[in-house]
Amino acid sequence: MTDPSVVNSTFTLEHDYAFSPARVFAAWADPATKARWFGGKAAEHHELDFRAGGSETTRGRNNEGQTLTFATSYHDIVTDHRIVYSSTLSVDGTPVTISLTTVLLEPHGDGTTLVLTEHAAYLDGHEQPEWRQQGTRSQLAALADELATGTS
Repeated sequence: MTDPSVVNSTFTLEHDYAFSPARVFAAWADPATKARWFGGKAAEHHELDFRAGGSETTRGRNNEGQTLTFATSYHDIVTDHRIVYSSTLSVDGTPVTISLTTVLLEPHGDGTTLVLTEHAAYLDGHEQPEWRQQGTRSQLAALADELATGTS
């Protein structure tokens, strides 16, 4: 058993998209679109109720066969501008990271600058802040790919 520990960390990522805030926001709000770029091919289950008070669950397996569940509660949504949510990442039902995330969509020329800030508690050494930051960066790149395909 791992000794109880917690690492607190905050990071901010910015990503520019050549699409309007409305188009970027829609890629977060539509369940089928969000499942493609957020969960990716590894996700076995995805459900989204995108509204303040709503929730989202993404479930899949890691390389060791453990079940990863990312459960989100949406607290504040301002159409085309802001999304605030809290999430718990669990491995086989054990919470390993608990986070609060704010996503801002800022018009930038003909496109959008997305600013994502996450505050997280990483529990008992199961995940590291650098891993989460890299994973989030990869998801924002997957969002760019999704927008570029024109399917969202």
